Amino acid sequence: MALLHMKNTEYSNEITALVLQKLVHIPGITGKKMFGGSGLMHNEKMFGLVDSKGNFFIKADRETIPTLTDLGGEQHSRMPYYSISENNLKNAKNIIILVEHAIKIS
Repeated sequence: MALLHMKNTEYSNEITALVLQKLVHIPGITGKKMFGGSGLMHNEKMFGLVDSKGNFFIKADRETIPTLTDLGGEQHSRMPYYSISENNLKNAKNIIILVEHAIKIS
């Protein structure tokens, strides 16, 4: 059985850098390369991820799932993470509010 080696794509790395730039005002946020993408951490707890295709996801709960789905977000397989499109990343205020909630529930 061959092992599948997933590596970070250039696009995935660009999206991770963009997300980290949008969240620079929240202390303690870092990115960690994992699973072909990046885990987004706050004080070493994962609140979001960028997958190997460059899709950005944040942790969601009953309070934020309706907002994220209204923005076109989709669930990441069975995990409690929902996507945020690159277009929606342009609204830094809304993203920060959603990320702060994701951090709180992580």
